[in-house]
Amino acid sequence: MTIGPRKDGFQLPAVRIHIGFFFNLHGNLIMGTRKRVLDPCCGGRMMWGNKQHPDVVFGDQRNEVITVTDRSHGNKSGTRTLRIEPDTLIDFRSLPYQDGEFKLVAFDPPHLVRAGTKSWLTAKYGKLGSDWKDDLRKGFAECFRVLSPDGVLVFKWNETQVKVSEVLALAPFDPLFGHLSGRKGLTHWLVFMKPI
Repeated sequence: MTIGPRKDGFQLPAVRIHIGFFFNLHGNLIMGTRKRVLDPCCGGRMMWGNKQHPDVVFGDQRNEVITVTDRSHGNKSGTRTLRIEPDTLIDFRSLPYQDGEFKLVAFDPPHLVRAGTKSWLTAKYGKLGSDWKDDLRKGFAECFRVLSPDGVLVFKWNETQVKVSEVLALAPFDPLFGHLSGRKGLTHWLVFMKPI
């Protein structure tokens, strides 16, 4: 059967195919701008070299600009401003994307369970709720769901309050490898690959 334009002028709907381009049913390319990387907890985009990278969807559940008093480290202005301005508002526990849509997911969820609601740490990193284990379990599941087969998940965790071993027990797969960083060696960078 050949698919072609209908004689009555009816327009066929656009169909999305897995490789990321949009074609209509006539085979004409409509759009090819799908981004390949997702950061579902971007916060202030602190880990990104290019905070406006064109191939990344920066998402977060917060959208706010926070200014706090800060005179530390020779800060002459006396204030510090944090900008959390995601491309899209999303909840990492329920991502609004199709299965297999991204080649890479950078998952850097909040890692604090104890912090004041108005503290700089809460503003900068976010804070987990009382159901944090369930939240992180759902987050891992969602991140892997939106990864393509053989897709890569980069997971960042600071174990100041919760040990990385407790968090990894919530992941559906084991990491391939990882690396410690930070002044006290408490930040873990772990790399996973989605099984085929």
